[in-house]
Amino acid sequence: MGKHARKRQRTGKPQNEEVQPLGSVISVLDDSSKDDEERRLESMLFGTQYVPSKRSEKNVLAVSDEEDEDLQIDVGGRELGHLLDTDLFFVDDAAPSALEPPVPDGAEEDEETSEAFSAGSSSEDESSSEGQEEDGGAPSEAQPPTPEQTAFHKSRKAPAWTDPDDQQIQVSLASDKRLRKLRDAPSEDLVGGREYERRLRRQFEKINPTPEWAIKARRKAKRRRTSVSGDESENEVVEDLLTSTNGILSAGKKSRGLPQGTLAIERLRDANITAKAEGEVKTVQFHPSPRIPIMLTASTDRRLRLFNIDGHSNPHLQTLHIPSLPLTNALFHPDGTSVLLTGPRPFYYTYDLQSGASRRSPRGLWGTTFANNNPLAQDASMETCAFSPSGEVLAVGGRRGYVHLVDWQSGAGQVVGSVKMNAGVKSVWWARGGEARELMTLSEDSEVYIWDVGQRRCIKRWKEDGGFGSRVMVGDNKGQYLAIGSNTGFVNVYSPALSTSDKPLKTIGNLTTSISSLQFSHDSQILAMASNSKKDQMRLIHLPSLTAFSNWPTSSTPLGHVTAMDFSRGNEYVAVGNNRGRVLLYQLRNYINQ
Repeated sequence: MGKHARKRQRTGKPQNEEVQPLGSVISVLDDSSKDDEERRLESMLFGTQYVPSKRSEKNVLAVSDEEDEDLQIDVGGRELGHLLDTDLFFVDDAAPSALEPPVPDGAEEDEETSEAFSAGSSSEDESSSEGQEEDGGAPSEAQPPTPEQTAFHKSRKAPAWTDPDDQQIQVSLASDKRLRKLRDAPSEDLVGGREYERRLRRQFEKINPTPEWAIKARRKAKRRRTSVSGDESENEVVEDLLTSTNGILSAGKKSRGLPQGTLAIERLRDANITAKAEGEVKTVQFHPSPRIPIMLTASTDRRLRLFNIDGHSNPHLQTLHIPSLPLTNALFHPDGTSVLLTGPRPFYYTYDLQSGASRRSPRGLWGTTFANNNPLAQDASMETCAFSPSGEVLAVGGRRGYVHLVDWQSGAGQVVGSVKMNAGVKSVWWARGGEARELMTLSEDSEVYIWDVGQRRCIKRWKEDGGFGSRVMVGDNKGQYLAIGSNTGFVNVYSPALSTSDKPLKTIGNLTTSISSLQFSHDSQILAMASNSKKDQMRLIHLPSLTAFSNWPTSSTPLGHVTAMDFSRGNEYVAVGNNRGRVLLYQLRNYINQ
């Protein structure tokens, strides 16, 4: 059905209209009270001549449904005629609340991010900006910076480098649909490089408000600058960042003590899920550098595997197969450049991480005399070994109580000396708390020896408490604790590590089978102990309270027979290897939240 024009209506009272008394007779020929519509009807019915009224059309409003019909607007209703469309309407774009401080135009943002944003703007923004242009509107003009913004901008450091060509380039905003939203007026077109960068940043911050954590960080940095003089504050911040191994967000956080009782722990995907071992895992160790998230595993299938531990996919990096050496031990060198591989053989292998090359130990490791009275010639195993803290000397436990010292600094790999105990060697450990060349050894008769490696003599010696079946000995990296595990499941903890007292701080009896593994966390707050004689035999001990964490492991924790374990350098991960070839990975949330 077609549209029909509506009847014109009078919107106001004629100025010269005379009021007729009620009941008076109005002449048909009196045209003073007739409007144009009535005159037109009379001309059509009676054939009279149509004469338009001479009154002004200012009080007549034409209303029509036709799209092409012009509207005549009352003069009294044009008080909004001078306003722009952007002043009449607004779009709720989830801008930051008024309580949050505005981000200045000079905030440091990456130019590549801004350019990528301008090139990949959403279609919704394009349609809204184009709709404003069709209506003849323009974005509201940029407000001048507030005093708070100006002060914040002045506190920012100057950019390290600026491109002088940016001031010479000219960018057309009207030629590209995606750039039209950057205009301050509909007629604006060309802008300079600096102004183009400023508007890109302004548009980005408008759509992506400053997150709350960034606002808090800026407020904290501002308070730090105001509390200390400017130069000293900047120097302290730079020095803290350069000397700390933590992330930038946690640079200002101090490490807190680990609470006892319960541990916030979460299981992640297995560390070796991308390359599971085909035999028992003998060794698990993280890289000594906190900036290199690499973990190695050595298994009975005679393979060394390297993994990148990210807590998510844990990708497999490399596999090294050594058919001639049954691997029972693998150690990162203290400088982190190579891996030492040993087993029940009188030789060893080294694997260079940078070149990816493996090398067997040189001939003549144990000397050139192979007489029967030579004790070196009878040692056919290098399973028990440990690097000195500096990596210059490798201590290797031999037979009949001998501990051989291998020169590692020269690269020749030759035995340069030995020390001897009264019984067979069970474990070796380099003392961290005292001199760098003090070596601690544990014998089969449960005696602890402390050796001066330079003079090849014993300087301290004591009988381990209990005195029966001592099997493994390990100390922490700070020299505060020394733990010795026995065949009966008891673990004696001494403090300090170089103490000659035969009374331990505490004897821990949470396990009832032979202790096979002991490991301290790098901050000396957790002691992990395990036994491979029985399934699910592992406990985490809180230091210095020397109490076990009660919430882990649980009855449903799939540990299996634990054969190896280690903490990451930042203590955020603990890896547990078992006899099924799996390396379980757990995250310690207490260290993540600090």
